Amino acid sequence: MAAIAVVVFVCLFFVDAGYGKFYNKKWGPAINNRIGWVLMEAPVFFAMLLMWWFSDRRGDTIRLVLLLVFELHYFQRSFIFPLKIRGNGKMPLSIILMGVTFNTLNAIMQGGWIFFISSEDYYGSTWLTDPRFLLGLLVFLFGMYVNISSDSIIRNLRKDPSDTKHYLPQGGMFRHVTSANYFGELLEWLGFALLTWSWAGLVFALWTFANLGPRAAKIHQRYCDEFGATTDMSKKKRIIPWIW
Repeated sequence: MAAIAVVVFVCLFFVDAGYGKFYNKKWGPAINNRIGWVLMEAPVFFAMLLMWWFSDRRGDTIRLVLLLVFELHYFQRSFIFPLKIRGNGKMPLSIILMGVTFNTLNAIMQGGWIFFISSEDYYGSTWLTDPRFLLGLLVFLFGMYVNISSDSIIRNLRKDPSDTKHYLPQGGMFRHVTSANYFGELLEWLGFALLTWSWAGLVFALWTFANLGPRAAKIHQRYCDEFGATTDMSKKKRIIPWIW
């Protein structure tokens, strides 16, 4: 999975994943964006629940907390975020299928580690007060806040449904990066990797960057082309504040 993430990272600099800002009919048949997001994200929510249910460790309080942290993100992404999407955008079925494939594999990877592969005493009775868990949870929750608040800023750039102008997102972490929503999601999974203290979590964080990093770079370039003449873009990075 880690090796494939590196390949994906390189490829996405040359290929636009055809959804959102980069929607393209060449990706084939498409459906409503809201339905697309539910179909793409919901499988990981339910797959992770199944991993927990069929594990003989489902009564483990600490592992249940780890599950709830993971599911918190995917409940929001699968069932709340799509309802707030404005407009009548479309998402290609091919993108949805690729998303479902990765999400299912990731659920097996994360759930497999937490509920099956890790030793029974790996998460001891004091894990919930361990500095790794506490710091990881803090990073995860802050990342989720950044992600949701940044999505809200983007969603409200156009006040009038008939408005077709492009706007540069402002405020929040958009002061530092042009893809603050992606930065928030990256923080979430870095936090999850820390609070689970696992290679599985770290590989997921790597995948998140591999998927969103190149997209953030292209969005940054688009904003520079559109707004560079009127806005100082030199202080804004792509996805990681003050770095890249």
